[in-house]
Amino acid sequence: MNQSKPIRIVGMGKYLPNLVTSQEMENKFNLPKGWSEKYSGVQQRHIASHECNGFMGAKAAEAALEDAGLKLSDLDMIISGSGTYDYPLPNQASIIKAKMKGGEKYHVPAIDIDSTCLSFVAAFDFASKLLDGKSYKNILIVSSEISSKGINPKNWETLTLFGDGAAAMVLSYDENQSSQFIKGGQRTYSEGVYDTIIEGGGNKFFFKEHAYNQELHSFKMNGRKLLKMAKHYIPDFMDWFFDDLPYTVSTTDIIVPHQASRMGMGVFTKLYKLRQEQMKVTLYKYGNCIAASIPLTFIDAVEKNEIKRGDICLLSGTSAGFSIGSVLLKY
Repeated sequence: MNQSKPIRIVGMGKYLPNLVTSQEMENKFNLPKGWSEKYSGVQQRHIASHECNGFMGAKAAEAALEDAGLKLSDLDMIISGSGTYDYPLPNQASIIKAKMKGGEKYHVPAIDIDSTCLSFVAAFDFASKLLDGKSYKNILIVSSEISSKGINPKNWETLTLFGDGAAAMVLSYDENQSSQFIKGGQRTYSEGVYDTIIEGGGNKFFFKEHAYNQELHSFKMNGRKLLKMAKHYIPDFMDWFFDDLPYTVSTTDIIVPHQASRMGMGVFTKLYKLRQEQMKVTLYKYGNCIAASIPLTFIDAVEKNEIKRGDICLLSGTSAGFSIGSVLLKY
């Protein structure tokens, strides 16, 4: 149902580690010249060197607070919406908070929401439903991703596709502004649960029993099946999502998709008649930054004045599991 609430994005921030061009990547791993851009659509990406998820997340979070004109003490909650992390324990949001200025002084609750590539969208949905202007006035969402450490360099497709980065947004409940959270939702189609996976590292293949193995501990995906599932289920999901709304996919002002892959985003554009300026793409400059892809792309479009206050924006994508999720908002 329509879940409209007066929620406003009041601050945004990002952190990007070292820039690595596709030519540098190809030279380092002995790939044919031009392979990356031709097959992955990525011209460059950012790769962490000394940084950890917590460091990058804290930098993005502090930038978002500064942009909002708020302090850490003004927050009612911090949510880490990410698919990668520094430690199995403690949770990533607590690490990000500890690395922020004043992190040890202010006792803001810090929780994680992990829906892999949809983690930011899920966190945005959760935060918007929680914000009420009383118990929760301001919530900070941070997506900080380091994908580069989980990639098998022998798999050229994933090697050239993914990038690292962090993005953060402060959401506020504000009845005096016209901004709105309109609706959020997610569906999980479990027939694809193992088609995007890192098998090693958890209790199923525990580190004490399974020493590091490049195949076992690296990201793998069944791209062909996932594309087939996306083509099949996205129309059904969108029909359900927009059923009680005065909008459709095509009539939204802006669509910010997960930057999954060139072929993945191509599925979306083939299913719907979209204006060229409607669909925001940053895959070529950031690569696939897991959950950070959507907020990085949103921030990029705002900085270029391609997203303006009052625009109806659809944040949408797919994730491991296999899930499809969206948030519709009036910026």
